[in-house]
Amino acid sequence: MLRCSKLALGLLLATSAITPAVLHADDEASEAKASKSADDALPPLPADKSISQSAVIGGKSVNYTATVGTIPVKDAKGKLIGEVVYTAYTVPGKRAENRPVTFAFNGGPGAASVYLNLGAIGPKRVAFGAQGDSPSDPAVLRDNPNSWLDFTDLVFIDPIGTGFSRTRADEETTKKEFYAADADIHYLSRVVYDWLVKEGRLSSPKYLTGESYGGYRLPRLAYYLQTQIGVGISGMTLVSPYLDPAAIGDETALSPLPWMINLPAMAAGNFERQGKPLDETTMGPVEQYLRTQYVADFLAGPKDKAATDRLSARVAELTGLDPALVRRMNGRVDIATYLREIRRSQGLVGSVYDSNFTAYDPFPASADQEYNDPLLTTLIAPTTSAMVDFVTRQVGWKVDARYNALSYSVNEAWDRDNTDSPVQDLRKAISIDPKMTVDIVHGWDDLSCPFFASQLIIDQMPDFGNANRVHLHKYPGGHMFYARQDSGAALRRDVMASYLK
Repeated sequence: MLRCSKLALGLLLATSAITPAVLHADDEASEAKASKSADDALPPLPADKSISQSAVIGGKSVNYTATVGTIPVKDAKGKLIGEVVYTAYTVPGKRAENRPVTFAFNGGPGAASVYLNLGAIGPKRVAFGAQGDSPSDPAVLRDNPNSWLDFTDLVFIDPIGTGFSRTRADEETTKKEFYAADADIHYLSRVVYDWLVKEGRLSSPKYLTGESYGGYRLPRLAYYLQTQIGVGISGMTLVSPYLDPAAIGDETALSPLPWMINLPAMAAGNFERQGKPLDETTMGPVEQYLRTQYVADFLAGPKDKAATDRLSARVAELTGLDPALVRRMNGRVDIATYLREIRRSQGLVGSVYDSNFTAYDPFPASADQEYNDPLLTTLIAPTTSAMVDFVTRQVGWKVDARYNALSYSVNEAWDRDNTDSPVQDLRKAISIDPKMTVDIVHGWDDLSCPFFASQLIIDQMPDFGNANRVHLHKYPGGHMFYARQDSGAALRRDVMASYLK
């Protein structure tokens, strides 16, 4: 759930060692102790634990089993190098071949699956992500009427370094095996396979859903599962996905794409503040302008005063920003400026995840932005507290460890490899399975993974024999649009239609 479009951080951790020519006995003992793997230092995780629960979903009571368990991860030699902790919700009494199972991942990299679990599609939810929610609000779980559990079993997977999932290898091996784009796909695909074997569900229809960087994972997971593991995927739901790093690019780039992709989300935030509906009636003309006059005026460049005047005036109108400010920027309004200027007179700043989720700027007179994202910093407390309480008290899976809803250390250590676009794997996965369906879902106001990027990607795809193979759905809200009850209900309705085809 870390911001997916601008988190390309270098590796910040480095190690150094000085080896003396002669080691005394005490030194040798210390060195031997230090060289022990993490496996020796960690107590074992608890055995899998299940409880029976119920929730009212879609207006009906659903009885289900909630399980917290682990999947071991081993290297090529069979050595245990990590343990992935999952939370599964299954409805008993269903034949495996008739009951779909959905594997859910969040993003970051470094985010646990708790946001999709307790915010979007799990049977219970905790309030977060809506204007007015506070870190000090009681972290109480309530039935989630918008859960998907009535039409699919759910398995929420926490990658290594997130949630309670942990490495049992040294730092170098951990980075190599878990904190790299390709390695991430390889071991998580095996985790999906191992769960299916463990639970006897290889004959079930299998689906994937992923949010943010989880949307980067999903097409690659699906294609790898299809072609390397031997597991077919019936469908995917990409929630606010980070699909194409090259398209999002840098806002200082020569290409108009980054500016084109961001502007509709800025306009949506402005329209929402004006009380206008967010639908094709209001947003369609914005997209048409960007595909036509905007591109021409942008490429004309600031030396063409008439083109830049025209572009700046239109951008100011769409964003609601001061026309003089927008003209000084030649119509190129970056995300940070937009989020700080839209409510500067009130001393408020917007969130990159939802521009209309605001908080007070702690240093409004500073020339620099000295604040953390308003939405990101409010959701960690309730989600962490609610998940830990659910796992340790309700389920009774007792563990002596910290729960990482968001791990910045994982994010900083991540080796990003953007040479392999998930769009390529998405196309290939669809092409080899004529029955696969794909839903890409976005909030209109999201500036971290803007919907227009997905729209442009879909527009360039072949129809694969059926133009309705890939669906793009847009809802009021931002990155976590499902925090709004109406948007969560619409998401449930749209995705269920794909499952029941």
